[in-house]
Amino acid sequence: MELFRFNKEIPFMSYGKTTTVISLLIFLFSIFCLTYYKLNLSVEFTGGTLMEVEFSKPAKLNQIRAKIDELGLTSSQVQSAGSSKNVLIKIQNENNIKPDTLSNQVHEKLLQLDPGTLIKQTEFIGPQIGKELVTNGILALVMVSIGIITYLAIRFEWRFALAALIANAHDVVVILGCFAFFQWEFSLTVLAGVLAVLGYSVNEAVVIFDRIRESFRNPQMRDKTVPEVINNAITSTMSRTIITHGSTEVMVLSMFFFGGDILHGFSIALTIGILFGIYSSIFVGSPLLLIFGLTRETLAKKNIKKEEAVV
Repeated sequence: MELFRFNKEIPFMSYGKTTTVISLLIFLFSIFCLTYYKLNLSVEFTGGTLMEVEFSKPAKLNQIRAKIDELGLTSSQVQSAGSSKNVLIKIQNENNIKPDTLSNQVHEKLLQLDPGTLIKQTEFIGPQIGKELVTNGILALVMVSIGIITYLAIRFEWRFALAALIANAHDVVVILGCFAFFQWEFSLTVLAGVLAVLGYSVNEAVVIFDRIRESFRNPQMRDKTVPEVINNAITSTMSRTIITHGSTEVMVLSMFFFGGDILHGFSIALTIGILFGIYSSIFVGSPLLLIFGLTRETLAKKNIKKEEAVV
């Protein structure tokens, strides 16, 4: 199905140098934000206390935050958890208060707002667990990246694999840079969003790269230059790109507006990833193929090697 028909090829590659410079500036600015501002890590990574609280009536988050602030704690987050009466409270316990004592102090404050307040669950996360989560998160990113580059190198060739890896790294660094610059909380759900973006973005790159390879094999494209072949391939995927990413973004926005505070970070990470995933696949990955020296002959050699291996 092709809802959006493009009768003329869009000259994406003619903007290659400009978009490469823009992408490099965005990437460097994101690195600067990560270095200077740093990520606002959640309690899961820094260690602290998690409390699930149930109120007898719909909770007012601003009043709850004001009451907790009266305890003089360095950092705390309050967010709804599933329903208007359930609230999740995260406290970074830098004052070394015992979890039970801290839970009682918070409970006393909340009872002033609602005498029917009930602490359903209190969970303490130590700094060691936070370090392990950071280590495992970085390890997960590395393992996913290795899987991506191995898959693309086998399916296509090293130029496609390297271009996709750089494009995906660009997306991840931009997401992390946005979270660092705006000091949005980086939680486990956000990390899950970043990992999801890696898979989502590489899928977009694979679709475009696959179409580029098909265009090179098309007899009607024999007289075309490499940039023209790439332009033709990307233009032919635009209808699919608009439909796929448009419908996905509608789902992500529904999570943002109706999923509660818990899904805000996740949906923001996905939104940034979707937008930059499209951008990087077209304006980062594809120009890199030209820089790495992709030609019709390099793909022909790859095919000959495959045929020899089959014989």
